[in-house]
Amino acid sequence: MSVAIRFSRQGKKKSPFYRIVAADKRCARDGRFIELLGTYHPITKTLKLDNERFDKWVKVGAQPSGTLAAIIRRTARAAAKPA
Repeated sequence: MSVAIRFSRQGKKKSPFYRIVAADKRCARDGRFIELLGTYHPITKTLKLDNERFDKWVKVGAQPSGTLAAIIRRTARAAAKPA
């Protein structure tokens, strides 16, 4: 079983809200998942992520999706910038 860390879309029409989940690659996007790792609200650009659990999944071989990896890099870069 290969595991992907990806977004699961929630919310209503024209107002998306995403859960960040670890799921089997064969399952549907909004279907069954193994573990909830965090949330992302694209309108306010708010990312809440359990970094310990995320790192654990990556360490055991889970692959984050391209979009999720880009958003995590962007927020890490913004946090590292001096104010």
